[in-house]
Amino acid sequence: MKVDDFDFNLPKELIAQRPVSPRDASKLLRIADGLSDHTFVDLPDFLKAGDVMVFNNTRVIPAHLKGKRGEAGVEVTLHKHEGEGTWVAFVKGAKKLRIDDTIIFENDFSAEVLGKDGGEVTLRFNKAGADLMEALEAHGGMPLPPYIKREGLADERDKSDYQTVFAEKEGAVAAPTAGLHFTPELLERLKEKGVQFAYVTLHVGAGTFLPVKVDDVADHKMHAEFGVIDQTTVDLVNDAHDKGHRVVAVGTTSLRLLESAGREDGVLEAFEGDTDIFITPGYQFKIVDMLTTNFHLPRSTLFMLVSAFAGFEKMKEAYDYAIKNGYRFYSYGDGALLSRADQIDT
Repeated sequence: MKVDDFDFNLPKELIAQRPVSPRDASKLLRIADGLSDHTFVDLPDFLKAGDVMVFNNTRVIPAHLKGKRGEAGVEVTLHKHEGEGTWVAFVKGAKKLRIDDTIIFENDFSAEVLGKDGGEVTLRFNKAGADLMEALEAHGGMPLPPYIKREGLADERDKSDYQTVFAEKEGAVAAPTAGLHFTPELLERLKEKGVQFAYVTLHVGAGTFLPVKVDDVADHKMHAEFGVIDQTTVDLVNDAHDKGHRVVAVGTTSLRLLESAGREDGVLEAFEGDTDIFITPGYQFKIVDMLTTNFHLPRSTLFMLVSAFAGFEKMKEAYDYAIKNGYRFYSYGDGALLSRADQIDT
């Protein structure tokens, strides 16, 4: 397929700059055999006792930094951890940098340039571990995507808005945004319904926002992200399927990791490592039966993924409907609940 097949026109005013409050008051578009309008608090109505919701419990770190090399300004967004104190970053102003240059963020906080590959730069900080996290908390900002406009770094409100209520494992540089709709109250209602919870960790990288620059979908190289699925989650998911229940991925990050660890026979296995799985129409899903997700960018790998999951024509129809009916798009926007195309009546 051509990348142009996944293009659509989105009015700028539909790009959400702030989330609604409370989080679960956002709209929810149910995408199954038809389309129907709801609110995210209605989510328990579409699930059954015994279903397993799989959440990504990654925690976003303040990975956006502004510094200087000499008098030249440099803007850094960390996106992949490479070891103690070493990160690969997207850098605005990368052309100004040379190997062994030092970027100063604050008097006691700096990084040395170890390598360059276009706009990607490998940096070794003068701090590591907990000390580096403390410095990022003090001097960094939440790494908001480029379509959320702020003066300077993200503000104080973003520190809570751009973090899920179940965030636990530090390492993401972008939020698993489908999870941003959940509140403690909604989670409690889901438990009362008999829905089971499972957790995976996929440290979302800033590469998720990179544009697809090729003409043919098959030529795109997917970015890699680190993920973990433990045996507790494996047992919950496999037991649910054995008993005829559904596995509901909260977000495309959870889905990508589950499908990376799924065997062809539909059995989930434990996983720890990088995944660069690229899901496009024609992919045969092995693990996930339902998906809750936000509305994604045109021509993006995520719009390709949801088109694979619910059907290409169905998603084109759904996005056209969402635009016409004022749904808010992207990270701080509204949500959708998708049934898998081959399970549309379940």
